[in-house]
Amino acid sequence: MKTLLLNPPSFEGFDGGASSRWPATREIESYWYPVWLAYPAAMIPESRLLDAPPHGISPNETVAIATEYDFVVLFTSTPGFYSDVRLAEMMKAAKPSLKIAFVGPHVTVQPEESLMASEAIDFVTHKEFDYSVTEFASGKPLEEIKGVSFRKDGKIIHTEKRSPIENLDALPWVTPIYKRDLDITRYNVPFLLYPYISFYTTRGCPAKCTFCLWPQTFDGHMWRQRSVDDVANEVKHALELFPETKEIFFDDDTFTIGKERVLALCERFKPLNFTWSCTSRVHVDLETLQTMRAAGCRLFIVGFESGNPQILKNIKKGATVEQAREFMKNCKKAGIVVHGDFIIGLPGETKETIEQTLQFAKELDCETIQVSIGHAYPGTDFYNYVESNNYLRSDVEMTDETGHQLPHIEYPGLTRGEMMEAVEDFYAKYYFRPRIVARIVKNAIFDAEERRRLYKEAREYLSLRAKRKEFVTSQRG
Repeated sequence: MKTLLLNPPSFEGFDGGASSRWPATREIESYWYPVWLAYPAAMIPESRLLDAPPHGISPNETVAIATEYDFVVLFTSTPGFYSDVRLAEMMKAAKPSLKIAFVGPHVTVQPEESLMASEAIDFVTHKEFDYSVTEFASGKPLEEIKGVSFRKDGKIIHTEKRSPIENLDALPWVTPIYKRDLDITRYNVPFLLYPYISFYTTRGCPAKCTFCLWPQTFDGHMWRQRSVDDVANEVKHALELFPETKEIFFDDDTFTIGKERVLALCERFKPLNFTWSCTSRVHVDLETLQTMRAAGCRLFIVGFESGNPQILKNIKKGATVEQAREFMKNCKKAGIVVHGDFIIGLPGETKETIEQTLQFAKELDCETIQVSIGHAYPGTDFYNYVESNNYLRSDVEMTDETGHQLPHIEYPGLTRGEMMEAVEDFYAKYYFRPRIVARIVKNAIFDAEERRRLYKEAREYLSLRAKRKEFVTSQRG
């Protein structure tokens, strides 16, 4: 069956679909690779991976492309779901015989609600969908495919659960699909070197963070690894496919789990002489950090989340502020740059804890930061907590009309407007310190590309900042 693997144009500039763990339009235009869709794209003959957002493909253009196919696999998200439903209905109207499957965390958690949203959706998958959609594309009846839900005779049928894939080496490499179907110059993340490519070396995460969408709803807490040889061989092949790439980002839930594996990968990476970055928790020791740096590691993405010890306990982070401080000191010793993620609006948040997190962030002094609003996604413990305590505002949207985050939680003593205002205050007080401004200017003085990037990012951020100020004003009224 001729198949289109689709990361849809849910909103203009929205990258909250196929590979984004925190579905939203970013403050600064950022595009991550649709890694999950690339696996079945590599397994299904006559397939195409269409990543609409970074390639600037409109809904109407997407519909026209879909008419050339028999089957569409659409990766949806909670914020973009109803936009994606409208797109599916447009595709069905243009080609009634087209089969459409929705995949991703949202439909995994809410299969019946998703199917009831529109008859344009022929079936949805549960969790990892690599083999489910590949089997359907090969002609296998839905009744015989594990891990799907569909309508039949007025009822919704759920087939037997599909076990998580344990032998990840049996899956194909995704980078040849990038070469075939994607333009890597369309992918940009402000803190990664440009152009970059990314893929996974593991699936799942043993950490129990209550807010984290993917392990709780999609790829699970069982940590599964590709072999060191398989990862190193794909890196070598990717460097040959994309000689222009400046960095490879390993987009695992947490790359640095398992010291022995990390050290073994470093041993294989070092002779390849390339720059790479990855996700990390704060438990990595100095010896490992130094070994990673010597093997080409440049940057970590680290979820610090909060500077308040009780909030870290509330979200089952499994890490302390003391560990974070020691980790950052060691990263600086090793020469590894850190992009720190912080969240405003987690359980226990107050105006005082927000200020505590800001001071904590300043103390850590990450090269760059991301400050997000706590979004409670269905299927997570965080969602269950705010819903059961009546903190969830079901009468408001999670995003604005462009996909940017809006608060949808309110706590006693902390309103939606105050959370939004705190995000902007956090960024301003962190970045507009003289030392940080000097660091940014220093990096841009002798680098024309860096100056162009900063100018573009400044325009995008100031535009969003103005919208957020309007939101805060409207909440006060």
